[in-house]
Amino acid sequence: MYGCTALRVIKQTLPSGWLLWAALLWALLPAPAAAQAVQPEEVAPGVWMVQGASALGTPANRNFISNAAFVVTPGGVLVVDALGSPALAQELVAAIRRITPAPIRYVVVTHYHADHIYGLQVFKDLGAEVIAHRDGRSYLQSETAALRLQASREELAPWIDAKTRLVAADRWIAETTRLAVGGVEVVLQPAGPAHTAEDLVVFLPQQRVLIAGDLVFRGRIPFVGQADSGRWIEALDRLIGFDATLIVPGHGPASRSASADLRLTRDYLLHLRQTMGEAAHNLEPFEEAYEKADWSRFEHLPLFRAANRINAYNTYLLMERSGR
Repeated sequence: MYGCTALRVIKQTLPSGWLLWAALLWALLPAPAAAQAVQPEEVAPGVWMVQGASALGTPANRNFISNAAFVVTPGGVLVVDALGSPALAQELVAAIRRITPAPIRYVVVTHYHADHIYGLQVFKDLGAEVIAHRDGRSYLQSETAALRLQASREELAPWIDAKTRLVAADRWIAETTRLAVGGVEVVLQPAGPAHTAEDLVVFLPQQRVLIAGDLVFRGRIPFVGQADSGRWIEALDRLIGFDATLIVPGHGPASRSASADLRLTRDYLLHLRQTMGEAAHNLEPFEEAYEKADWSRFEHLPLFRAANRINAYNTYLLMERSGR
């Protein structure tokens, strides 16, 4: 989720102690990724996904850095997440139309991060019902959301522009909700606060497919940001209990080793908390703690250099403040 846009928002919304780490993160960012097509892959019968680049949002890649999924049924299509720009959403709609003429009935928002929601207006204009967790309203009404959109209009142009707008849900939910779409059972399960306050996952029990949003980053380091990593770990433990055979993550390829990939994200967060929590408890300076920590299990993963230090620093501050 980080790029020049996000760093501007960090500077405007976070305490001054974060600015050093924002600047350091910027210095470590990989080169911009080139644009790629929105190309659906059928990962289970009737279940499709499109995969964004393992990169940071830039004009070159049109902010196509996250995944989206859709479920095709005789009674209509359910989409999960709307990608990071209206143009990408239009391409996703065109791809769906090549597969089925059935109407797009629902769009489920896993969380209100920019790379997952800036395409929502396209689906809204088509008449789809947008469903999200009710805690997403707080983000939509926040200064952070407005600043992020303003910065995105400048730094992700022409893909994000003055016509790009934030879209509220038509239906806000706060508990487990079941939909029947063309005979397919869909379970919407609140899972936050974890990565965000409004985390929502989608489970298809007949196919045993879990569409997990950014609770799962597969094959790359997650961006922890200001997330409550302790509750994120608790959420992953609950997701393991779904016993899914396939996971569509928020970033990275689909997983047919669902339990192993859930555990990798969980183990990374646990490692952050154990190393940084011990340092905070012992009043050890962050730099010393970071340098002596063993990152060997994770340092080969994409975006490690871009994200790990700020993830560790966030966790250090969290553990220093609260001890949890």
